[in-house]
Parts: sequence; structure tokens; C-alpha cells
Amino acid sequence: MQVFVTGASGWIGSAVVPELIGAGHQVVGLARSESSAAALRLAGAQVQLGTLDDLDVLRDAASDADGVIHLAFKHDLAFSGDFQGAADADRRAVEAFGDVLAGSERPFVLASGLLGLTPGRVATEVDGHDADPAFAGVGLDTRRGTAELVLSFASRGVRSSIVRLPPTNHGTGDNGFMATIVNIARDKGTSVFIGDGLNRWPAVHRLDSATLFRLALEKAQAGTTLHAVGEEGVAIRDVAEVIGRHLDVPVASITPEEAGEHFTWLARFLAIDGPASGARTQELMGWRPTHVGLIRDLDEGHYFHA
Repeated sequence: MQVFVTGASGWIGSAVVPELIGAGHQVVGLARSESSAAALRLAGAQVQLGTLDDLDVLRDAASDADGVIHLAFKHDLAFSGDFQGAADADRRAVEAFGDVLAGSERPFVLASGLLGLTPGRVATEVDGHDADPAFAGVGLDTRRGTAELVLSFASRGVRSSIVRLPPTNHGTGDNGFMATIVNIARDKGTSVFIGDGLNRWPAVHRLDSATLFRLALEKAQAGTTLHAVGEEGVAIRDVAEVIGRHLDVPVASITPEEAGEHFTWLARFLAIDGPASGARTQELMGWRPTHVGLIRDLDEGHYFHA
């Protein structure tokens, strides 16, 4: 297949591209800079210059492709405080892809998220498909609605699926949540958790999630929800303890009221108890995570290189 991949040079995309090429697919990756384009060419992919705002570029690239994997999101805009703007841009891109792919039966795979689907209990692939008032007005409702829109493309003749990702897709070179938590502990001189720290995050190694994206492209049925879950729930306290050991700093509990000052924007996420299961995904897709878990990955030390 010729596959158009957005976010192809990003953290997940830079694992998905070689996974696709290794399986015999041709990849055209969206690149918004020459440095990203160079990285894609080095990986063996073709390059389509453009951004998520270049809707005509997206339409043309999707029209020429046998399938689309949409990984890009304006994280820089979201983390600067305009999550709604980032979610709106993503929605427009997805609508453009849907218009082009309608009636073609070609695959369209969207990267979505897991955290907060069913706080306090294990989320499965059947959860999270109804509107949640807790997400209204902060852009997260738009993000979740976009995922549901992609699933609805099945009724328009698109073999659409979504791959829900844990908050941490860990591995060497990760600059996401785990790297941020490590840097905060280094800067503050203390590795902390909120309350008893027993709240859990699902996790997956990014190479395992890359394999699932390929499998979704190749064989997921229209309207399928998949969970890229390697570990159902890792206690945040366990994460804090590994970080404290490697940085040689004390490990301590803080109150929810103190968390906002300590973690800033990350506090609301670190307080969530959001375990998730990928059992149905493994059964449907024959997918088996094979890489190390989060605690072992942290213990390998690469997150602590200054």
C-alpha cells in the first residue's frame, strides 16, 4: 500500500514509518519543515511538505494514497494554552480526509487518547463513545468528538478505525509526559506523587504501538476502536520512586492543592486514575506487546541523561 502519514516525523510517527516500510508499504509523510523532511527521506519515506492547515494538500495526498494514518496534532498550540484551537484544526483535517476517502473502502486510522475515559475503573474499547459533560468547553470534547466522527466514516464507505494511546508511549528519546515529570523532579529536587500515589496510568512502548497502527491499517474492520495498551495500570507512586532513585532525590507525597504549583498544567493529568485494557484489541488484531514495561524502561536510565 501507499500510505499517507501525518505526524510522520513525530514521536509515534518516527516509529510507525519504519514499521510500515519494513512490512513492504510505501510511505508518504507530511512534513512542515525541511529538517522533518530530511528525517523522513533518511527513513526511506517520500515527503509531502505542508501542515494540518493546508487542507488542499491533505486532500490531494489522501486522494493519491491507498490508506491514511493520521497522527499529527498541534501539541505546541495545545500546550501553549489553546487546546481548543488545536482540536479545531485537527477536526478540519479529519473532515477533509473523510470527504476524500468516502466510498473508497480505503483504511483511515486516527490516533486518539485513553486517559480519563472511565476514571477509577478499567476502560475497555467499548467505553468512551458517549458525550461526557466533564470534557465540555476545554477542547477535549472536540477531540473526543473527532474520534467518534472517524468511526462514523464507516457508514460512508471508509474502513475507519481509531487507536487510543496511553498518556505515555515510552522509549528512548521520549520527550513527553515521563520526560517532563523527570525534569520537574530534577528542577525541584524532589520526586513527588499526589495523595497516596496509587492512581494508575496505562502505558505502552512506542514500538509496540507502532505495530498496532500497522495492523489497524492492514486489517481493522470499519468502525473499530483499538487500545494500544501494554500495561493496564502503572501506579504513579511507583514512577515517582524510580525517578527519585535515579536522580538521588527524596520521594514525597503532596496534596492535590499543592500539585497545581508543583506540576502546573500536568497536575490535572497526574491526579487521574485511568487504567485501561487492551484485551479485546489483542484478540481482534493478534497484537502482542513485546517490549519492556514503563518501570523497567525508566530503570534503564535513558530518561535521566541530562
